[in-house]
Amino acid sequence: MTDLLVKPTAPDADGSVLKVTPESAGWDYVGFEVLKPEAGGRIERAMPGREVCIVPVTGTIDVTVDDGSSGGDRLFGKVGGRTSPFDGKPQAVYVPAGAAFAIEAVTAAEIAICSAPGKGGHAARLIGPDDVGFEERGTGTNRRLIHNILPETAPAESLLVVEVVTPGGNWSSYPPHKHDRDAPPEETKLEETYYHRLSPPQGFAFQRVYTDDRSLDETMAVGDGDCVLVPRGYHPVGAPHGYDLYYLNVMAGPRRQWKFWNDPDHRWLLER
Repeated sequence: MTDLLVKPTAPDADGSVLKVTPESAGWDYVGFEVLKPEAGGRIERAMPGREVCIVPVTGTIDVTVDDGSSGGDRLFGKVGGRTSPFDGKPQAVYVPAGAAFAIEAVTAAEIAICSAPGKGGHAARLIGPDDVGFEERGTGTNRRLIHNILPETAPAESLLVVEVVTPGGNWSSYPPHKHDRDAPPEETKLEETYYHRLSPPQGFAFQRVYTDDRSLDETMAVGDGDCVLVPRGYHPVGAPHGYDLYYLNVMAGPRRQWKFWNDPDHRWLLER
């Protein structure tokens, strides 16, 4: 199995089923974890030096944040509520670097913990449905639906978080693009994770990660709950007919800006 494909495991004591750290990925910025607590489950975390975006992919959670301020703990109650990641807009909670937080599962839940370096420059906040931008990209069999949870226009230090739904039979992150050079305004260097979900869940999708010189060229069949690491290179995704694909992207790098470079071999597709 390629090192770029991370598969879920049985839940540990905290309900964690998938975990990517900078150390395990061999990179510098992005951390990603998926928790699946039962109703009533509680998870407590402190992540010094890292800001966090908590996204309930499904289910409802309460989040308490202790940022050390004189105002005491902040409670964000009944966050989420989706029965499926394909079911409407997400919600999330932003936690600044240095703040301890606790998550209580109001219902059985699937929770993504997205993290990246930070110094604590922003306050904890709820990212409600009205704060999540929506856009539709592409045409024909390149159509996908975007929810911008934590775009570069929203307050944060390193993190960029977005979720995408690609209807069955469509391509996404396509034409192939990359963001592995710190060369603005043409391109910025960003590590990225893709957390995949499928509907129906027995389906599969394909993701290729490759560089111009093909020193990296991996094509993976991804299943429901798999995570793909994109340390560098182009990274298109294809969803077969009959299976809708959801993925949650986490990006971070030396500058908080998403500028990408399209593969010159396929750039003509944008000019038709």
